[in-house]
Amino acid sequence: MQHVPRFLMLAISGLVLSTSVIAQATAPVGAGQVLLSPRATDNKPPPAIGLTDAMKGQAVATNQWYSGLVFSPKPEVLFAQPYTIKAPATGFELALPTRQVLATERKDTEIHYPHRSPLVISPVAFKASQGKLAKASDWSIDIAMGTSTDRFDLTVAHGSPYVFGRISQGPVAFATTSQAQRTQLSSDPRVLTLSSGGQTFAIFGPNGVRWEQNGNQWMAHLPEGKGYFSAAVLPDVSPETLALFTRHAYAFVTQTQVSWRYGETNNALTTDYQVSTQVMEGTETQTLQGLYPHHWHQNAQVAGKLIGQYDTIRGAIRLLPSNQFSTVLTYRGFVPYWPSVKNNPRSDELKAVMKADVRNARRNMLQIGNGPYWQGKGLQRISKVMDVAEQQGDADAAARLQSLLKGRIEQWFSGKDRNTYFHLDKTLGTVLAYPEEYFAVEQMNDHHFHYGYWIRTMADLALRDPEWTSDAQWGAMTELLIKDIATAERGRADFPFLRTFDIYEGHSWASGIGLGDLGNNQESSSEAINAWSALILWAEIRGNKALRDLGIYLYTTEIEAIRHYWFDVHNLVFAPEYKNKEVSMLFGGAYKHNTWWTDEPRQIKGINLLPISTSSTYLGLDPEHTRRSLATLPEDTRIYESRGKRANPTDMWQDLFAKYMGLTDPAEGLKMWDRWGAVELGDTRTHTLHFLLSLETMGPPDFSVTADHVLHSVFKRADGQRTYLAYNTSKTPRTVKFSDGQVLEVPPRSLAQSSKKVSP
Repeated sequence: MQHVPRFLMLAISGLVLSTSVIAQATAPVGAGQVLLSPRATDNKPPPAIGLTDAMKGQAVATNQWYSGLVFSPKPEVLFAQPYTIKAPATGFELALPTRQVLATERKDTEIHYPHRSPLVISPVAFKASQGKLAKASDWSIDIAMGTSTDRFDLTVAHGSPYVFGRISQGPVAFATTSQAQRTQLSSDPRVLTLSSGGQTFAIFGPNGVRWEQNGNQWMAHLPEGKGYFSAAVLPDVSPETLALFTRHAYAFVTQTQVSWRYGETNNALTTDYQVSTQVMEGTETQTLQGLYPHHWHQNAQVAGKLIGQYDTIRGAIRLLPSNQFSTVLTYRGFVPYWPSVKNNPRSDELKAVMKADVRNARRNMLQIGNGPYWQGKGLQRISKVMDVAEQQGDADAAARLQSLLKGRIEQWFSGKDRNTYFHLDKTLGTVLAYPEEYFAVEQMNDHHFHYGYWIRTMADLALRDPEWTSDAQWGAMTELLIKDIATAERGRADFPFLRTFDIYEGHSWASGIGLGDLGNNQESSSEAINAWSALILWAEIRGNKALRDLGIYLYTTEIEAIRHYWFDVHNLVFAPEYKNKEVSMLFGGAYKHNTWWTDEPRQIKGINLLPISTSSTYLGLDPEHTRRSLATLPEDTRIYESRGKRANPTDMWQDLFAKYMGLTDPAEGLKMWDRWGAVELGDTRTHTLHFLLSLETMGPPDFSVTADHVLHSVFKRADGQRTYLAYNTSKTPRTVKFSDGQVLEVPPRSLAQSSKKVSP
């Protein structure tokens, strides 16, 4: 062996050590693998600094209405609805926000419900600390604001008109930001009511409480062993309302839990909301729950039982004296793709655009960003061309596209690529994808948006090649992405329960850490729907009924929330001062007609439509809303151009709007589409034209008919011809029965269709 000087030997050993440090630890996942730490120059997820010790050891709930409490070093406003809350060391703040209308440079308005004029609750015998998350159940949380020796905990729940407090010792102080006057609304000595700034706060102490005024504070001297209280902002000052609140004030919420069940024979999704309480005194075991519009609207179970309401950013939250209620919604199915378009005058046009899209597929798979969002969009974009090629009989093109998709997915899932990989973070409990886009790592944003595209593409491939998508090969990586966004078990160490989904509000949140004075937010509700439909399809293919039913719960519930809070199709939510026909950005404390990246009106409107696929038929549920919404585009564009701006291209996303209109009026949708016009970068001319020609043949969706099978769709033309579609993912034939009596025999792993004439 050649002699090596000592200094060089040290340098070599240092190099070897450095190389071993740089080498990434990995974990196999089927044929793929995940890295167990990010590469040196890549971001790590945010630290969860706002957890008590009791919350450590389980995966951290990101993307929730209370995520600001967990991740922010400074106190953040949380929007619990109907209340806003804040937990600084100066005391717990409780407020009932009221409407604020802001004019914008877009010549429209934004509606805000800011946190202001709170009731501040603080211990007297010791100094509070900034709040930390001490417990989280499905729509309630406990906030710890005590010290190492003294307890000061508060429980808040979505919809609850109370905040529940517990303290280990000493009086509790209640102060308002403006001068408060005690009002004599009750003869019950346990109850203190304060009028301040046009609002009435009610504080409910235990038997034996003594109230004392000290300057601008009121103090509750609590009897020994009775360190509890509740507080509320009354919706009105009637004696009946205060009596109602007093009766239920001592049934403290301790746990909230949702459950769901899907009835396959009638497509009914039943969701049960259950609250557990601890009776602090008296005999009343039931609390008051505030039901959102998507809970109480057209819900026969609660009709006649609702007492009083709060006017909130989500419309009227109405009070139900009960620990349980249920909702029943109809799941409206979909099929993976629509059948071939035959003998159509535009068949040659479809063939021509498909030839071009197949030729350009590799380039079209990744046109803008290089991270998981744009790659996911590109994958689903090409898989939809594959659908059309296959149905139109071009087997060679379909096979080439399938091979292209598999190669790109293997590149990412293998964990061996120099630029792209997935990282399993066991500290927070999440899967992260690199290169990072849209703060999906640093702020945990948008995981359901990003991974929804991947899951849907994998489901489309599983229809054709179940072996390649098996757990032994690339399906295990797909299952990991699903666990990241849709784990159904609570309290796990690896992934949190339903990461992005707000159980009580009925929709997802996109921001992972929820920072800002307006709370958490979600922009593209339609991309959430894309993710949940992907779960349904993937689970149905693999025979996983529990995951399928979870997907149906998420898909159906979020659609209902979109119709209320993004589209307001029932005219129950939007303020009269709001000038737009839909919301494009929904926050805990605001709603706006804007986007994060542009205020160009076509993209503002389109962000809650894309991607439009066969699982987007819900966009045809409310034809009048569709027409009203699209009718605003010319004037919105005129105002935009009057500000010296111009869309580039001027027909931005014209294909998206044509498909949207096609779900209401296929002929009008076809008129709106320009073969040579702009293309939304998650779609293609091929898929758009096939989509529109299919609707021209079948008619718009017919939601009056359901089936005893998850993967089904029904359409009806103006002349009364109804088309029935069903897809069978199993290896054996299946008989699908529709609610109007139609029966469809579906061969294994096939799409079947039939039609019949009914009354127009």
